[in-house]
Amino acid sequence: MSDVLIREPVAASAQAATGPHGPSRLRGATSALRRYGVLVVSTTVLLLAVGFALFPSVFASGDPLQGVPADKLQGPSAAHWFGTDNIGRDVYTRVVHGAGLSLTATLVAVGIALVVGSLVGLLSGAVGGAVDGLLMRAVDVLLSIPALLLSLALVTALGFGTMNVAIAVGVGLVANFARVMRSEVLRVRRALYVEAAFACGVRWHTVLRRHVLRNSYAPVVALAAVEFGMAVLAVSSLSFLGFGAVPPTPEWGSLISEGRNYLATAWWMTTLPGLVIVAVVLSAHRLGHAIEERSTR
Repeated sequence: MSDVLIREPVAASAQAATGPHGPSRLRGATSALRRYGVLVVSTTVLLLAVGFALFPSVFASGDPLQGVPADKLQGPSAAHWFGTDNIGRDVYTRVVHGAGLSLTATLVAVGIALVVGSLVGLLSGAVGGAVDGLLMRAVDVLLSIPALLLSLALVTALGFGTMNVAIAVGVGLVANFARVMRSEVLRVRRALYVEAAFACGVRWHTVLRRHVLRNSYAPVVALAAVEFGMAVLAVSSLSFLGFGAVPPTPEWGSLISEGRNYLATAWWMTTLPGLVIVAVVLSAHRLGHAIEERSTR
């Protein structure tokens, strides 16, 4: 009798765990764990990249410009994590010290796109009429040109240099920010509290600053987080083509460019810096989408 009483609760608990809601709860928990695990990894990668940019000597104390000719083209090892290049410089050290220029150019590019695009979208959505039509046709022209091709044309006109690359990439991203800001301004512009502010005689620029802009910026900031990864890729691409910093200054794109002639004998010169760029781009993209999902709730 006692065995029956003991077995019945155990069976009931097992049935509850494997009941109709048990598998769905398990799948939900697994999905949440996977999602938050990816976010933790993405945040860690971005924090490491920022640490490389701000404190390069902490992560790599060597000289990125000086090499040891006797150690040239050595593969990855405990002494040289990313191997050495064709003149004996440590590739890991150059990647760490190159993060400063690459991420600074990316931040400048995203900042230009965010500020200029937001102003264009705000003005277009708030004023409307002919101004809206004129600005949006200019935005349509920018959208019809691939961003990398537009950046390449601009940096060719501006000249070489990391800041010129940043400006060119930023201009190429303006249209995306302008479109998102305009759509948000049009949504907020029809809200009752905005109409009430205008009806009470509040000046239009005050309404735009206090009510319209304040309630429209969240999706644009989320877009900036998403576009950060694409800006890293664009800046590295232009650097790879030779428009960035003057050699031997390390920059992520130029590091890949330097190693392309040694793919057959020293694959690490291009592969490992390329994997760093891929990790940063994917991490920024995933984190940006998480911010975007949170802002739309």
